[in-house]
Amino acid sequence: MLIAAAAVFVITHLAIAGTGLRGALVRVLGEGGYMLAFSTISVGSLVWLAYSYNVAQSGGADPQWWQSGRGLHDSGILIIGLAFFLGVQGLLSANPTSVAQDKAARDPAVVQGVLRITRHPFLWAVVLWSAFHLAVNGDAASVIFFAAFLVLSLLGTWSIDTKRRRALGPAWEEFARQTSSIPFAAVLAGRAKLNIAESFGWRFWAAMAVFVAVLFAHLWLFGVSPFPGGWRPY
Repeated sequence: MLIAAAAVFVITHLAIAGTGLRGALVRVLGEGGYMLAFSTISVGSLVWLAYSYNVAQSGGADPQWWQSGRGLHDSGILIIGLAFFLGVQGLLSANPTSVAQDKAARDPAVVQGVLRITRHPFLWAVVLWSAFHLAVNGDAASVIFFAAFLVLSLLGTWSIDTKRRRALGPAWEEFARQTSSIPFAAVLAGRAKLNIAESFGWRFWAAMAVFVAVLFAHLWLFGVSPFPGGWRPY
């Protein structure tokens, strides 16, 4: 069941939102109807995936494929902290790659903050989160569960770029010229300037507040301490 849920979760996002099928559905359902239908499918597939993961872990038939070292566990705060730094700020920023924000590509001032690092800050945050949890757990259920998010996030960057290029034309090309999908690629290529100060405004503090809240709630939510050495704050 977990494999089926993971496959449906990945395929529905890539095959519907990332292809010409989206346009066909919009013509039939309208933009609002499409968004409602797709959101329902997305939430439903996510709930099914999470439920299947919990069943697989608690069913007694979840083989351990590898054991990770203590050092990898203890690096989690740094890695996941970076994921929150990118992801939360990305969600709080105007971004042409985000849902219903296509017109932001026409704003010459849109490239700022974490968008100077990558135009897909949320997806790269999910890449960091899923890759770390996949590596640190090592049981079959966790590998399937977190691999679904990892694959979807990596392919999602390409899928969104393709869709936006087709829809926005020259406006997208100018935005893409100033940014990069791969973190720091545009900066290293000289197409963008890294302004660190822009990434440490109010969005940074919002990201850190969310991160600290999740950090201390992790033991209560998931039964695992994320702190070095397995320290338990309560």
